[in-house]
Amino acid sequence: MFIHPWDAALDPAEWQAWLAGTDRFGLLVVNNLDPAEAPLALPLHFTVAGDELLIHLARPNPVWPHLAAAERVRLAVVGDYAFVPGYWRAKAGVPAEEGVPTSYYSSVQFVCRPTVIDDPAGKAEILAAQLADLQPEGGHAPATPEAAPYGPMLPGIRGVRLAVLEAQAKFKYDDQKPVEHRERVIANLEQRGAGLDHGAAQQQRRRLDTLGEWRSGT
Repeated sequence: MFIHPWDAALDPAEWQAWLAGTDRFGLLVVNNLDPAEAPLALPLHFTVAGDELLIHLARPNPVWPHLAAAERVRLAVVGDYAFVPGYWRAKAGVPAEEGVPTSYYSSVQFVCRPTVIDDPAGKAEILAAQLADLQPEGGHAPATPEAAPYGPMLPGIRGVRLAVLEAQAKFKYDDQKPVEHRERVIANLEQRGAGLDHGAAQQQRRRLDTLGEWRSGT
């Protein structure tokens, strides 16, 4: 992922806070064993557990031989995105129709070393962690290998622990533009209110309040 200096996360705490506020849903990308074929891309929920990401997949999933051979995989998360039309971004004194459109978004990508988990206790541990993360209100039976309903279902899945080797974060919200420009785009996003416009506006406002006028080396 290409990251301009003004799009970079201010520190790890910034992307960690953003990720904690998302649904932890991303795309796991695994190289294909056949270099002539496209990589495999799997949409899935994941759970952050220290320096690991926890996932599980159905046993019939065709990814397993490719995952077993992979030394590195990538998990990408994208959110708070919006298309910004060119006429919102025209410079002062330039006709609106000559403005250049762009995309706003937040993204975190993890480069990971995968370990497949097949033992029932290990799979139940992953399920329990994911339930606690994604369904914190409860309303589910204990995830144990000995008891129903989850115990008898465990043979149908395999768990994966993804050891995080590198985290890349990008917040693309025109931080290099003048304050007045960013204020105008925030207002336009809030007024349009389509899709994830409000989330994009909130991220742009947060970055603007933190960074102010961009200066090289900020």
